Amino acid sequence: MAQNWTPTSWRQKPIQQVPDYPDLAALAATEERLAKFPPLVFAGEARRLKSALANVAEGKGFLLQGGDCAESFAEHGADTIRDFFRAFLQMAVVLTFGAQQPVVKVGRIAGQFAKPRSSNIEKQGEVSLPSYRGDIINGIEFTEDARIPNPERQLMAYRQSAATLNLLRAFAMGGYANLDNVHQWMLGFIKDSPQAERYRKLADRISETMDFMKAIGITSENHPNLRETDFFTSHEALLLGYEQALTRVDSTSGDWYATSGHMIWIGDRTRQPDHAHIEYCRGIKNPLGLKCGPSLTGDGLLELIDLLNPQNEAGRLTLICRFGHDKVAENLPRLIRAVEREGKKVVWSCDPMHGNTITLNNYKTRPFERILSEVESFFQIHRSEGTHPGGIHVEMTGNDVTECTGGARALSGDDLADRYHTHCDPRLNADQALELAFLLAERMKGGRDEKRMVVNG
Repeated sequence: MAQNWTPTSWRQKPIQQVPDYPDLAALAATEERLAKFPPLVFAGEARRLKSALANVAEGKGFLLQGGDCAESFAEHGADTIRDFFRAFLQMAVVLTFGAQQPVVKVGRIAGQFAKPRSSNIEKQGEVSLPSYRGDIINGIEFTEDARIPNPERQLMAYRQSAATLNLLRAFAMGGYANLDNVHQWMLGFIKDSPQAERYRKLADRISETMDFMKAIGITSENHPNLRETDFFTSHEALLLGYEQALTRVDSTSGDWYATSGHMIWIGDRTRQPDHAHIEYCRGIKNPLGLKCGPSLTGDGLLELIDLLNPQNEAGRLTLICRFGHDKVAENLPRLIRAVEREGKKVVWSCDPMHGNTITLNNYKTRPFERILSEVESFFQIHRSEGTHPGGIHVEMTGNDVTECTGGARALSGDDLADRYHTHCDPRLNADQALELAFLLAERMKGGRDEKRMVVNG
């Protein structure tokens, strides 16, 4: 167990991004109720994820982490969850083929309700109100009542997370994730894509592989791993009162686990080493993520690694790098070199979303070409440093939204108003997300071919 740590020790530390609840007695009562609720996930599942991520840290796997920027109560429904899961599985199959390695599937789902904000105040015209901080805290409607932090929303978030997890488990283990299904969905995407010819070569190779497997008797009927899949959940551990209420002792190990999700991460705005979010996360045994932005120094990163992973366990810590397409070359190599110099075991993941947000026609958006550029730079830098580019972390949806410009269908600034549905940040739609997976798979294959040439040369 972490030294001098309890599930409440974070309350003695400074804290950033905390909502100002007007009724502290109601907040305490809500947290007390949550503390008696069943866990959403289990310690054994978190350990299984950590083991899979340990393989990624050793260069033997790839992490696909993605989902909504901020889940909402209003849009919760079986169709929304199904469409996300379907798009996510297609990405995973394409990346598995491109990487020729297992893909660890971790959704930003069933708990991603709280959002950090750059300002405490939102202004529209002459009216100023508290900023929207996610449905678990307050409402998105621009009214005084909606923006008051309400602890009852935590109970709603718990119930929605439980319902979402129930459906995801059914999809993952009940046959929906059958590899044959996923492959047919992918072929449908290619058929309708303006870039069909570019993707067809890779898709044909996947088809040939599956035909070969069937020919030698490897089918979903006799191999359950072809019709089932491991799928894990994650979210930013921002609202620490909620996290504390769902922190439980594992009866088999005596260790503390956050049971709100399998993996939780610390944001770029709340990673101060002597503050509450680092204090809370250092004591739980879940796999952790740490967002790394341009302001993070090499020494600062090493200090955080020592706090969060003092035993240097592979799979414990994922570094989620979010620099921006024009800043990654300046910032990523120095962090890699610091980590390599000290022999730290981490998963390196690329978040190409958060550093590439612009405003266009009064909408926040993210140009697809900038997203792709940051991912490409991330892979190139790791290859030049001799390290493993271990994953990507994207904000995406299975719905046909128009929130990010570009992609094969060339969404423009004029298209943003058509279906701009996000509660917070712009997301890749299903086509853009799968397109990113295909383009990334091409790069992965190219990287493997280069290695073979060097070895054989």
